[in-house]
Amino acid sequence: MINAIIADDHPLMREGVKKVIDNEMGVQVAGESSDGRELLSMLDDSPLPDIVILDITMPGKSGMDLIKDIKNLYPSLPILILSIHPEERFAIRALKAGAEGYICKSSISKKLVKAIKKIVIEKRKYITEEAAEQLALQVDQSRPNGQPLHESLSDREFEVLCMIAAGQGVAEIAEELSLSPHTVHTYRSRIKEKMNLATNVEMTRYAIANDLIQ
Repeated sequence: MINAIIADDHPLMREGVKKVIDNEMGVQVAGESSDGRELLSMLDDSPLPDIVILDITMPGKSGMDLIKDIKNLYPSLPILILSIHPEERFAIRALKAGAEGYICKSSISKKLVKAIKKIVIEKRKYITEEAAEQLALQVDQSRPNGQPLHESLSDREFEVLCMIAAGQGVAEIAEELSLSPHTVHTYRSRIKEKMNLATNVEMTRYAIANDLIQ
């Protein structure tokens, strides 16, 4: 039996994931967590699961940071990212951070159990065709300095860039990421400085041109 822990701050999403898993033989949900601190405490206090299913946008510490924390503490514990963000936006970053797989939440009914079994039983990465195509594009379309401008951003800065480009305001971003508005302003300033962009409009144009938003 494959034991999985679900970490997602939305109870309805956790319930949906549980229903998908419960319909499959050989996989069961061994625990649930609503934020990063609770997840790390659960891993510390209980027998390790076979896999962690982790949302990328979590309150407080981001999913990207949690990947790194988990891998530092439990290097062999597989992590499958489950996100509202399409594969071409965050999948490569998640895999580089140490995750074994990435699935968009809109695809969980078709891909979730397949991904879990491939990661846990076959000991292989799970990558969708969309993410594989994006990885190939990164190799083929390298810039003169070796990387696109947005690759210079930290994971949290990149997340804020995508949210701003999608039309979310500072207060909305702060609430969703459990940050202060001042911290979001700081991230925005760093993004502009690193990417040499002056306004939110320029950030949005860049994001559209580089397929960072739908």
